[in-house]
Amino acid sequence: MYLTQPLHKGLRERSNHTVLVCGQRRLSFAQFGDRVQRLAAVLKGMGLQPGGRVSMLALNSDRYVEYLYGVWWAGGVINPINIRWNPKEVAYSLDDCDTGILLLDDNFVDWAGELKNLSGSLNTLIYVGDRAPPDGMLSYEALLAAAAPIEDAMRSGADLAAVMYTGGTTGKPKGVMLTHANLYINALGAISAATRPAEAVGVQTAPMFHVGGCSLTLQLMTRLCKQVILPAFDEVAVLDAIRDEGGNETFMVPTMIQRLIEHPRFGEYDVSGLELVLYGAAPIDGALLAQAIRALPSAQFCQLYGMTELAPVVTALPAWCHRQPEHANKLRSAGRPITTAEVRIVDGDGKPVPVGTAGEVTVRGPTVMTGYWGKPEQTAEALRDGWMYTGDGGRIDEDGFLYIVDRIKDMIVTGGENVYSAEVENVIAQLPQVSMVGVIGVPDDKWGERVHAIIAVRPGQKLSAEQVITHCRQQIAGYKCPRGVEFRDALPLSAAGKLLKHELRAPYWKDRDRNVN
Repeated sequence: MYLTQPLHKGLRERSNHTVLVCGQRRLSFAQFGDRVQRLAAVLKGMGLQPGGRVSMLALNSDRYVEYLYGVWWAGGVINPINIRWNPKEVAYSLDDCDTGILLLDDNFVDWAGELKNLSGSLNTLIYVGDRAPPDGMLSYEALLAAAAPIEDAMRSGADLAAVMYTGGTTGKPKGVMLTHANLYINALGAISAATRPAEAVGVQTAPMFHVGGCSLTLQLMTRLCKQVILPAFDEVAVLDAIRDEGGNETFMVPTMIQRLIEHPRFGEYDVSGLELVLYGAAPIDGALLAQAIRALPSAQFCQLYGMTELAPVVTALPAWCHRQPEHANKLRSAGRPITTAEVRIVDGDGKPVPVGTAGEVTVRGPTVMTGYWGKPEQTAEALRDGWMYTGDGGRIDEDGFLYIVDRIKDMIVTGGENVYSAEVENVIAQLPQVSMVGVIGVPDDKWGERVHAIIAVRPGQKLSAEQVITHCRQQIAGYKCPRGVEFRDALPLSAAGKLLKHELRAPYWKDRDRNVN
């Protein structure tokens, strides 16, 4: 298994077919392959050794795909940088895994000097843009023009391919080590989990530094498909790609889906060509999903659940669960394990629990990471007896469907009772006025912790705390219902679209020496 295999196939089988579209730039497999091989030559000329790390801090582009495959062609390891980080966080990730080469686009080029000062490992800055390079930086295009193509280093299998840092939502980010086999096998498993268009044209909107966006690129490249790459999510740009480029497959987080179908210009476009919407990275409420299915009647919907440590897809909720009423009860699940993953639920002692019992989700298979870079203790905690301990709380029903009930660390203990915040969030999300909700535990002198809901209301809608609590009391036990409700214009999200609960919790726990009671 080597991640450059699709490029070799594309060069032989579809040399003149368009593989990348980004703005006005269009690349055939032959053109893309030539640029990848030249970039590999540049990197090796800079001293990149087998397994050496190369980073990129940029928005999505065709050059980002060149970076991925150019590093792999050269025998290196990608370390893609989270675009939501500040310079100190970027420097930490560079130094943590000793990354010396960094590619920067126009959006981050002004950080060059600061990053050079902050990072001890960074020695080469490459400007990925069309202007003259700033002082102290090399021109990506000039470097490629002066280089001669080289042969593939052919690293494969258990060779390290990526160090992908977790979002840093708690403490210092951890560098997840993924091999060529991890990423390639996961792409194959994800492809087999959903019925794909015969001639797919992928619309890439998810950030490519994130394992989800990277995974979609790998899935499309594995199938030798054309990719229309958008720098960032933009509703009109997605609609244009569907209409003008024949885009028929995409991945979106729930917030993207909502923005797309509620955009004022949505009704102007014929979206009947969209055949597959993959979604994930965050829960989707039932009302939004029903609205999306009505708005995109030709599209099949497939939910994917996973995490960076698992390369990333673990389960898929197939399309037939979305459109057949008799399976509506499965829509609250994360689906069933893909062909390349085994999933089991264990108790606090690591022993499997009976069907339907909640516990920690553990995963085994060829896509499990090899560990966290430079963190043997955290690696040993996560990888035990061949299983990856995910930190997610869940249960599996009699049909093998996985239900995520919470991040275990987000569990609220109130009056000695355990409350899974995801369960409360799912109930509150049923209210049509709710755009997004986060449920957290806040300190309580009597109960230890109390359940607290923070809600963003849809524009033009009104909702009171009393309405929320009354609704919850109709759905779940009293101890699970929020004792406090507050409303905000928006809730904090990571670049991958995940709710940043630590930011919601921080004000309530800032004067405490522990984050739980």
